[in-house]
Amino acid sequence: MPRPNKPALLLASVAVLLAAPAAAQSARATLEADARAAAQPLPAATSPLELGEVLAASRFHAPQVLEALARVRGAEGRLLTTEGAFDTLFSANADAKPIGTTDGADVGVRLFQPLAGNGGNVYAGYDISRGRFTSSQASNFTAQAGRFTIGTLFSLLRDRDIDERRFNRAIASGDVVLADNDRLLVAIGVQARAIATWNNWVIAGQRVAVFKDLLQLALDRQAGFKRQVAEGLRPAILLTENEQNILRRQTLVVQSEQALEQAAIALSLFWRDADGNPVVPTTDRLPRRLPAPLAVPDDVAAALESRPDLRVVDVRIAQARTRLALDRNNFLPRLDLKAEVNQYVGDPGLGGRSYVGNQAAVGLTLSVPIQQRTARGRLSQTQAEIEGFQQRRRFIEDQIRAEIGGLSVAARQARRLLGIAIDEQDRALSMANAERRRFQEGASDFFLVNLREESAADAQVRRLDAAFRQIVAQADLAAATADVKALGLADQ
Repeated sequence: MPRPNKPALLLASVAVLLAAPAAAQSARATLEADARAAAQPLPAATSPLELGEVLAASRFHAPQVLEALARVRGAEGRLLTTEGAFDTLFSANADAKPIGTTDGADVGVRLFQPLAGNGGNVYAGYDISRGRFTSSQASNFTAQAGRFTIGTLFSLLRDRDIDERRFNRAIASGDVVLADNDRLLVAIGVQARAIATWNNWVIAGQRVAVFKDLLQLALDRQAGFKRQVAEGLRPAILLTENEQNILRRQTLVVQSEQALEQAAIALSLFWRDADGNPVVPTTDRLPRRLPAPLAVPDDVAAALESRPDLRVVDVRIAQARTRLALDRNNFLPRLDLKAEVNQYVGDPGLGGRSYVGNQAAVGLTLSVPIQQRTARGRLSQTQAEIEGFQQRRRFIEDQIRAEIGGLSVAARQARRLLGIAIDEQDRALSMANAERRRFQEGASDFFLVNLREESAADAQVRRLDAAFRQIVAQADLAAATADVKALGLADQ
């Protein structure tokens, strides 16, 4: 094995030693360039994205809200379908017997209009006939020019106050109210999440600013250290120690920027364009100040009746009571009153003079159900359903009161914690400023000034976190009290 050339090794070692400072300076320059780029302040917001813009976009374009609106339209369509039971009906008939012992032929038209306030109907018609009819078909005889008929049928007992048609319409009308309250409940939830997401984005931008300021302090100090090291006033190791601080603070900036980008993506679920497509906000639209929390209602307990979920139960109870009225209606005997007026036009026909002039007829029809096991079973079932809904309403009301009470406590304590966090931040910043002055005067050391600066940054971040908790607590309270004005749903 050949022995190494000692002069060659010596020359290589000298080359490495001479290149090391240059490499270190190059790495240092690269580090500082990257750090200064990271420490650049956020671009000025020429048009900050305000909360009202986000709430307006989520209110009209959020898919959950649009889905709920579609359910409302579906319920309105079902209501229109039930209204079809009260549509005017036109009918026509024509009969002829060309072969047989009688040769009667008749043509007639009828208009029927169901009554919306009674189980009966009114009708009008015209008939004309020719030829002979059997005795069982004597009502088919008309005068030469025909017969006009006007009549009505009234329900006097069963179906007087309610029948299947009006029951179906009442249930469908209640379903529209249910769907609309469900839409409002969805909209309240969407707006509360939009408020929290927008504030999270704004505060994420504030965190980036805090860490960039912290990084800039280290970068400015590094420039001063270079001059002092060059003048022999400080040891060179101080540059390396400060580089370590720069790297650590640069990491904090990168992590906070990552959180800001993620917050912007989350916000795009609520901030949408006119076509409903998500829009990711850029940093130049960040507001420079923290928003004020939503106002807390003066009397949160009085907002109880505004809750859509409570109104949903009330509608369910009303629908069940309508069903109970129908069940009781089925116990009643049917007693129908029929009145009809006929006017025969023209000369007598083959039916004779009995079918000329005007005729009027009044009649009653009575039918009594003997066994009512089906009606009794339905009645018992509906009564139990009403009782169940009443208990559900009681539980939901208690649950809402507890929820509002808990959120009121959370909002109140969040305000107190924010005040404490603001005081802590002010003192930490004062301590950091004072420590920097002492360091510049030579009365403090590098470790302590870094500790004060990072403690101040931590206090600023804790203040931002406390502000976010207060905002979220009061947004949740607005949602719990169905404060549609605070949630941007004032005309809902």
